Amino acid sequence: MAKIDARLRENVHLLGELLGRTIREQHGDVFFEKIERIRKGAKAARRGSSDGAQLLGDTLDGLTDDELLPMTRAFSQFLNLANIAEQYHRVRRRHAGDAPPFEDGVFSELLERLKSEGRDPEFIARQVGRLDIELVLTAHPTEVSRRTLIQKYDAIAGQLAARDHLDLSAAELAQIEQRLQRLIAEAWHTEEIRRSRPTPLEEAKWGFAVIENSLWQALPRVLRKADQALQRSTGLHLPLDVAPIRFASWMGGDRDGNPNVTASVTHEVLRLARWVAADLFLHDVEGLITTLSMQAASPELLRQTGDTAEPYRALLRTLRERLQITREWAGGAPGAQQATPAKVLHDNRELWQPLELCYRSLHACGMGVIADGALLDTLRRAAAFGLFLVRLDIRQDAARHAAALGEITDYLGLGDYHTWDEQQRLDFLQAELNNRRPLLPPHYQASEDTAEVLATCRVVAAAPAASLGSYVISMARSASDVLAVQLLLKESGLQRPMRVVPLFETLADLNDAGPTMGRLLALPGYRQRLHGPQEVMIGYSDSAKDAGTTAAAWAQYRAQENLVDVCREHGVELLLFHGRGGTVGRGGGPAHAAILSQPPGSVAGRFRTTEQGEMIRFKFGLPDIAEQNLNLYLAAVLEATLLPPPMPEPGWRDLMEHLAEEGVAAYRGVVRDHPQFVEYFRQATPEQELGRLPLGSRPAKRREGGVESLRAIPWIFAWTQTRLMLPAWLGWEQALQKALDRGEGEQLAAMRAGWPFFTTRIDMLEMVLAKTDDEIARRYDERLVSAPLQRLGADLRDRLSHAIRTVQALTGQSELLMHSPETLEAFSLRNTYLDPLHLMQIELLARSRHQPNPAQSPLEQALLVSVAGIAAGLRNTG
Repeated sequence: MAKIDARLRENVHLLGELLGRTIREQHGDVFFEKIERIRKGAKAARRGSSDGAQLLGDTLDGLTDDELLPMTRAFSQFLNLANIAEQYHRVRRRHAGDAPPFEDGVFSELLERLKSEGRDPEFIARQVGRLDIELVLTAHPTEVSRRTLIQKYDAIAGQLAARDHLDLSAAELAQIEQRLQRLIAEAWHTEEIRRSRPTPLEEAKWGFAVIENSLWQALPRVLRKADQALQRSTGLHLPLDVAPIRFASWMGGDRDGNPNVTASVTHEVLRLARWVAADLFLHDVEGLITTLSMQAASPELLRQTGDTAEPYRALLRTLRERLQITREWAGGAPGAQQATPAKVLHDNRELWQPLELCYRSLHACGMGVIADGALLDTLRRAAAFGLFLVRLDIRQDAARHAAALGEITDYLGLGDYHTWDEQQRLDFLQAELNNRRPLLPPHYQASEDTAEVLATCRVVAAAPAASLGSYVISMARSASDVLAVQLLLKESGLQRPMRVVPLFETLADLNDAGPTMGRLLALPGYRQRLHGPQEVMIGYSDSAKDAGTTAAAWAQYRAQENLVDVCREHGVELLLFHGRGGTVGRGGGPAHAAILSQPPGSVAGRFRTTEQGEMIRFKFGLPDIAEQNLNLYLAAVLEATLLPPPMPEPGWRDLMEHLAEEGVAAYRGVVRDHPQFVEYFRQATPEQELGRLPLGSRPAKRREGGVESLRAIPWIFAWTQTRLMLPAWLGWEQALQKALDRGEGEQLAAMRAGWPFFTTRIDMLEMVLAKTDDEIARRYDERLVSAPLQRLGADLRDRLSHAIRTVQALTGQSELLMHSPETLEAFSLRNTYLDPLHLMQIELLARSRHQPNPAQSPLEQALLVSVAGIAAGLRNTG
């Protein structure tokens, strides 16, 4: 079996040793020896040693109440440090003979492949320039680490990079180790868990910090390398003003079930984004003023500046002044009424034009090498981020819009919108959209909920178009849901087009997505209000929670096919927005493979997807890591556009229909129909305790009730903590087994070999099954679940074993992930630290439920740290 790279193992060992020194200094040798006994016992127990299991159990049982919190923190911190080492290892300094990472060459390799297949170079370059990829940062965080700790973790990664040189002296190595020791000590003496939930504004600041600290550097580097690869392959350059990759955000705009996101919050987040953008561009421009000291300039530039010894500086000083005024204006007190200074920048062209003029002049005067440095990077940022940094989406539930219109129609004496059928609603909405008079009189006094909906629409109407993305309608089911938002926006003063996007989330809604959009596009007048593509959002999280991943994945695939056909029939461009989470149970998984597995024609140069929670930090938290992931998106969207996957064979579609039917029946038979399931779920997992974890600004539930009331994130997160991972695989075990029993094994193998959609689903299923652990899940049941419910737990673990066996039968492997021994060994390394955390969490849950403790008690803090540690150890958790 291949081993983990020696340099990664060395870094993990070094960080663990430094953490051990820190713990020993604070808690003494006796406590540190207990940590070592637990670690060695867990390692031996994993290898089947009964003595190791006994040592582990005895040491854990012997912990005093005062030792529970530091012991939990010790194992949690090690897993965080292991994550840092693994993340850095992906972008480590390459030495002679090291193969470059796949991500670094994936785009240039694709260009060469396209050229070798006879694609016209000009056509390739044009397609690259037309790419429209938008990554939407969302505030659904299972990210539990505080921002102050994240900054220390990033600094630790920086020191690992400093250490990764072959010619360092002993003194230099010692100095780096000393810095690492200090950073690890700082992290150890810092509380891991927030004392209170973040506000929506704090979430937005966290998202802006990711841009400032990482993406601001990464994106120009990605586009610089893409331009160089394009020039090598085609002889053509990426145009200056194109932005193949942009960013949007839901932080401060997503009000679906979150009463903390109000119209005033959205207004404040929009203002803050302008402040951050002005501040970042101000730093860029100040750097350019220092750099561009040359005198030779084009007549075009000199006409702007007049006769001056330093024309570039003169032009950029004017821009600097306007950026300073813009920053000061945007940083005014929230809600304060202030006149807008004349020099405030409002249009991105006002930022772009002086920068571009400098660029053209430098090239015209033979100084292209200077133009193509920092100035080019700033131009790329101006095209991608602009004056508004990110485009803010607004999201609200369709029921809130219907309730507002119900109140309005009742007030106007028109009847009850709620009781109208779809045709009545459409007739009313179309008539009002075409009517020039206002719908509501000025003196109308709305209820609190309706007033908030209208206030949000007024914020949208008042905001610059470039600062906003889409208005997303959760739980959309009909054409009237879209027209309802358009009418509310019109009534609030919106006089420009805005993308109003239905989000289809449940199995039934996904199945009806094509016909629903067909009815919408056929409505008189709708096409005239549609400027640009028709955007439709596909919900992965809630569809999987509703029907299981087998049926949900197939419904998502078919919905996309149907939407492509409907939009083609109506002559409308389609933009699919993928609402993916971090886990397999929420549509997560490797982005490159996921994009290449989409239905043919569904990725036509456009791709929009959510990036959520802790995955934002793992994928974009460090500039080098962000660069790799942006490369993958760039290459995958281009490949899916120009080299789409083949259409599935009719027999494969039929078999997938059977798998989906059997999968949803098996899933719902447990989750919905088993009378004891909800009670078992709440006893066996930390679901109730997760509500106390200050993860994000949004409540864990949309409303009171059972599993159906839970959001997809805590639903997945709770099962991950126990290692049963139920939502990611339940249903597949019966669906695949029945296919094998029918003698369809060869057809399943052919689907896996020839159909990227099915290949990706099985690969993700195998990965998540490799992270499950029925023995750990059994421990939770034995300690936390009442005797009458334990039979259900045993049945679910049997189903898990069945799922593993069926996947092994399908892949022909005796062990999961045999094709990736490095991944298996990484799991094994983590289990040494995860096992004690699970066992401590079980004990902490039992004690907490027996005798509730204050929120800040050591026991309660230890419980929350265990949740954070397990999440860190398993990575894609929410």
